[in-house]
Amino acid sequence: MSPLETGRHPVIYIISDSIGETAELVGRAAASQFDSGNAEIRRVPYVTHPEEIPEIVAQAARDAGIIIFTLVMPHLREMLLKEAHRHGLPAVDILGPVLEALEGVTGRKPRFEPGLMRKVDEEYFRRVEAIEFAVKYDDGKDPRGITEADIVVLGVSRTGKTPLCMYLAHKRIKAANIPLVPEVPVPPEVFSLPLNQVVGLTIQHDYLVTIRRERLKTLGLPAEAEYASKERVEKELAYAEEVMCRIGCAVIDVTGKAVEETASKVLEIYYRGRR
Repeated sequence: MSPLETGRHPVIYIISDSIGETAELVGRAAASQFDSGNAEIRRVPYVTHPEEIPEIVAQAARDAGIIIFTLVMPHLREMLLKEAHRHGLPAVDILGPVLEALEGVTGRKPRFEPGLMRKVDEEYFRRVEAIEFAVKYDDGKDPRGITEADIVVLGVSRTGKTPLCMYLAHKRIKAANIPLVPEVPVPPEVFSLPLNQVVGLTIQHDYLVTIRRERLKTLGLPAEAEYASKERVEKELAYAEEVMCRIGCAVIDVTGKAVEETASKVLEIYYRGRR
């Protein structure tokens, strides 16, 4: 007699070589189609050895359960299906048919590496976390980000600090940036960081004047404002050079460079220092 006929909730065994989230979602979705959708879910994760399977299937048989599984390795799938058949238990293979279909279409063998999707998910969340970090600690908004950052970017206004930090965030690097302004002291935390975690950006004087004037025009402001004057730009660049020399950090000239090119140099500096 089936569990549904006796009034008991069906027992669904979720067997996986990873954590079993995918199979559990399928099991719960299927169970929801039957009356109240109540089912007892028993997740058995990280099954990676054939000798584990007979005992798990035997327990499922004692509970008159069904098995839903996501096993990447073919020998584990074969073992589980064999044991389920021996005990007369229904066993649903979630991944196997899809892997076989993709193999037929692509002509390539699967990697047969458990937990790859979870690794992808973890990379995604690290990227999101890095992007949120770059936004939170953009333009020196909060000096606490200096000690939490993987990389701190220094430079005067319009040297591309923000787009650089956002680009690095998509590489899962937490980057904060600090604007260098003569009237504003540099946060002291910067001077205690390892040199591979601090990068200064510089730019040619006339190029920066042009960029700032264009920026003022887009804001509807006069291009002759002090912000874009040659004297002001010269003063800021001299101050930035002095600060970067005191820190002893690497300095990258961003004149005419794409953000990807600058980011490549920053990452080289960062990873070289970690080795």
